[in-house]
Amino acid sequence: MKIIVTGKNINVSDKIQDAIEKKFAKFGKYFTDDIKANVVIHPEKAKVKMEATIVAKGTIFRAENVSQDVFDCIDIVADKLSIQISKYKDKMIKKNKSNESVRFEMIPEIEEQEEGAVVKHKKFRLSPMTVDEAVLQMEMLQHDFFVFLNVETDSVSVVYTRADGDYGVLDTTY
Repeated sequence: MKIIVTGKNINVSDKIQDAIEKKFAKFGKYFTDDIKANVVIHPEKAKVKMEATIVAKGTIFRAENVSQDVFDCIDIVADKLSIQISKYKDKMIKKNKSNESVRFEMIPEIEEQEEGAVVKHKKFRLSPMTVDEAVLQMEMLQHDFFVFLNVETDSVSVVYTRADGDYGVLDTTY
């Protein structure tokens, strides 16, 4: 697994780089060698914000934290990712009903910027999954919605968090 650390308006020292690599090294057993972990560190008011993203075989593991100390952020983000990966691995083992080790592969992520009102354009590969799997993925990303290919309806669907805390599903037809 390759770890890419980027500092925005902050200098990423060798000590910080080493701490991140040491914490993220334990994830290497779950991923193939061509997986990339993108870590972004930037100041936020009087604190430091750290965001980490790992894209693997249609699954995105993402965690972030804001803290006074960058090393606290590293610990907390690594722990959050560890929980997400373990939860996903356990779910995949139950789904496949085998004790084989679960490894993830990378899918390239493409980002483009355009002029005008659209400030970000992102392409991603739709993964076939059930509604329950999409809800799990949405929660791991800490997003309010998630777009996926619904295996039950064979159409593109969106799962979203409702104001009452429940979930909703939008199914498409064409």
